[in-house]
Amino acid sequence: MSNTTTTSKTINIQAAKRQFLPADFVITDWNTLEPFFKNLKERQIDSLEDLQKWMRDLSELEAVVSEDACWRQIKMTLDTTNKTFEDNFTFFVTEIEPKIKPYSFELNKKLFSSAFVDQLDNEVYFPYLRSVKNAIDLYREANIPLQSELSVLAQKFGAINGLMTVEVEGKDYTLQQAARFLQSNERDIRRQVFEKIVARRLQDTDALDQLFDQLLQRRHQVALNAGFENYRDYKFKELGRFDYSVEDCFNFHEAVEKYIVPLQKILVQSKQKALGLEVLKPWDTDATPVGENPLQPFEDGDELIDKSVETLSELDDYFADCILTMRSMKRLDLDSRLGKAPGGYNCPLAETGGPFIFMNAAGTMSDVITMMHESGHAFHSFLAHDLPLAAFKEYPMEMAELASMSMELFTMDYWNHFFDDEKDLQKAKFEELERVVSVLPWIATIDAFQHWLYTHPGHSVAERTKAWMTILNRFGTGMVDWAGFETYREKFWQKQLHLFEVPFYYIEYGIAQLGAIGMWKQYREKPIQALDNYKKALSLGYTKTLPELYKTAGIRFDFSPEYVEELAGFMKLQIDELIC
Repeated sequence: MSNTTTTSKTINIQAAKRQFLPADFVITDWNTLEPFFKNLKERQIDSLEDLQKWMRDLSELEAVVSEDACWRQIKMTLDTTNKTFEDNFTFFVTEIEPKIKPYSFELNKKLFSSAFVDQLDNEVYFPYLRSVKNAIDLYREANIPLQSELSVLAQKFGAINGLMTVEVEGKDYTLQQAARFLQSNERDIRRQVFEKIVARRLQDTDALDQLFDQLLQRRHQVALNAGFENYRDYKFKELGRFDYSVEDCFNFHEAVEKYIVPLQKILVQSKQKALGLEVLKPWDTDATPVGENPLQPFEDGDELIDKSVETLSELDDYFADCILTMRSMKRLDLDSRLGKAPGGYNCPLAETGGPFIFMNAAGTMSDVITMMHESGHAFHSFLAHDLPLAAFKEYPMEMAELASMSMELFTMDYWNHFFDDEKDLQKAKFEELERVVSVLPWIATIDAFQHWLYTHPGHSVAERTKAWMTILNRFGTGMVDWAGFETYREKFWQKQLHLFEVPFYYIEYGIAQLGAIGMWKQYREKPIQALDNYKKALSLGYTKTLPELYKTAGIRFDFSPEYVEELAGFMKLQIDELIC
C-alpha cells in the first residue's frame, strides 16, 4: 500500500533564476567565461552580507559550469562513436577545466581568508568549509595538466569497452546484452556465450594493461607533486574522507572476510543444489535451473520506466513523481545499444535540477535493480535541489550510495509489478539478496587491490597479477571451478570501471551497502519512520558530517566487525526465509 494518498504526477523542479550570469549565457570558450571568475576574484567584500552574496554568485557560476561539463560527458557516453561529442568533452577538460582550477584555488583562499567567514553558521557551513580548506591544502599548479591528461585517458576505458560485442545465434550483442544468456537454463548455451565473452575481453587485455599503466604513472606523479608518498594517501584526502581512515578500511576487509563470505557460501551452495551440479563453473553462477526460465521483468526501456513508476508508487508517490518528471524532461536513456558506453549512472545537473539516468538495460533482473539504484541517486538530487549553494549538493559518496542502495531494498516487496507469478517475485528477491551479499566481498576485493596498487608504484604487470590473485582468493568462496579460464580470471579486474575512471571510489559502496542493510532493517520495523528519515537525510545534502547524516537516517555510521556481524545476522534471517 502506498504511504501517500496523492496520485502520481510530475514535479515542478526549476532552475533558480540567474542573478550573476546572463540568462542566455552558454559556455563556448574560456574568453567568455573568464570574466565571471575575475569578477569574483577581484570583488571587494566588506560585510557578512557581501560574503553571502559573493558565495551565492560563486555557487551559480559553479552550477552552470558543472552542468555544462555533465552534458558533454552524457552525450559522449550516449554515443562513443560520435567524434563531435568526444571533441566537445575533450575541449572542456583540456581547454576550460585547467584554466578554472587556478581561479578555484584563489577563490577558495579568498573565502577562507575573509574577515567574515567566522560569522557563517557553523552548523550549516562546517562540512563545506572543511572541504574548501582541504582543496587549498591539496592544490598544486603542476597537477593541472596531469589531471587534464587523466580525464582524457580515463575516457578511453569506455571507448574500448563500448565497442566490445559478441555474436550469439547470428546476432551481435553488447557484452551487457550477451550476459542475459548466462541466465539460461541450458548449460551449453551458457558455456558457449561465456567463452565468447571471455575471448572478446581477452582481445583487449594488453590495451587495458597499457592504459592502466599510464593512469598509474600519472596518478603517482600527482601524489608526489602534492607532497604525498603515494597516491592512496593523496586520494584519501582528495576524496574528503574526513570521517574514517585507512585502518577503518582494513577493518571493513576483515569484517567482510569473517562474516559476509560465509553468508555468500550459503548462497552459492543453494545455487549449486538448485542447479543439481556437482561442480560449478563460472558460467553457472547466474544460471536458471532446468525447468525454469530466466526472469524477464520487462522488454525495453519504456516498459522498465512504466513498471518502475508503478513499483515506486507503492512505496511513496513522491518517488514515482520524480521518475515521471525525468521522463517528461527526457532525462532517461535506458536501453543498451552498440556504441553506447558501458555501465549505468545518475548524473546530477546542478543548475536545472532534474538529473539524468543512463544505463544499458537488456531486459534482465539486474537491470531492474540498476534502475532502482540509480533512481535512489535521482531522488537525492531532487531532495537536495533547493539547498542554497551548489557546494551543499556535493554530498559524499558514502551518503549518495546509501540513497541508491536503500532504494533497492525498500522496493523489493513491490516488485510484483514486474512479475505475475509469485514464484518469480520470490526468485527476484532471492537474487537481490544474493547480490547484496556477494557485492560486499567484491568491494573488499577491489578496495584491497587499490590499496596494493597505489602503495606499490612502479610495479610490473606480473607483480600486479600476483597481488590480484592473492586478494581475489582471500575474499572468494573457492566453490567455483575456473580450470581452463585462469588467464581470464587473472584479468578479471579489468571489468571494473572504477579502477580506470574513478580511482579509490569503491569502498563507499561497501560502507553504504552496510548502511542500506541497516535502513532496510529499520524499514521492516518502522516503514513510515524509515522513509521519513531517508528523505530528511537526503534533503540535508552535505550540510552535516557523515556520522550526522547517517544518524538523521536512523542508522549508525559504523563498519566495524562487531556491527557487520549484527547486520550479517539480520541478512541470514532474510535469506533463510526465502530458502525455506
